[in-house]
Amino acid sequence: MADRVTLYSNPMSRGRTVQWLLDELGAPYDLKVLDLAKSEQKAPEYLAINPMGKVPAIVHRGVVVTEAAAICVYLADAFPQAGLAPKLDDPKRGTYLRWIFFGVGCFEPAVMDKMFGRPPFERPGAISYGTYETMLATLATALTPGPWILGSRFSAADVFVGSQLHFALMTKAIEPTPVFQAYVDRIAARPALQKLLTGA
Repeated sequence: MADRVTLYSNPMSRGRTVQWLLDELGAPYDLKVLDLAKSEQKAPEYLAINPMGKVPAIVHRGVVVTEAAAICVYLADAFPQAGLAPKLDDPKRGTYLRWIFFGVGCFEPAVMDKMFGRPPFERPGAISYGTYETMLATLATALTPGPWILGSRFSAADVFVGSQLHFALMTKAIEPTPVFQAYVDRIAARPALQKLLTGA
């Protein structure tokens, strides 16, 4: 089938976010699991797909897309029938893109710095997220109206940000504030994520 997606992933990677989105989209896909412990992601065959030697990566209609945020934006647009991405002329498109890229450009680096005990940067304005505290407060403003980032509409932004927040709370990387916990509880109740988490 020409519209079938091939996903290269590993269960312990950001590829889980992409797989969750594929299930939310109802998109047909083939899952190719790479054994990271055996460095299969560094094999020449895979490096021809992603020279970075990282997962996830997808191939769709002969096009290779890497980087989880880019893959999520691409797939939500490629399968518009699911309604998980505002159209280009929809006023919500800007908000949608804003929070996906906040997830990859601010949330993830801030949380990783915190997890690895990196000291606060001397010049917060020189790094993508400013300060850890500002980053969390800013995310809370996006989630407070609820139930989803775009209000009543669930989107691929919730898959991407929700996946990150779910992981951060699960690993105790951030505090489970009422706003964050309630959002993650709503995320965890999604049938497509339940399918992924339970292996059903």
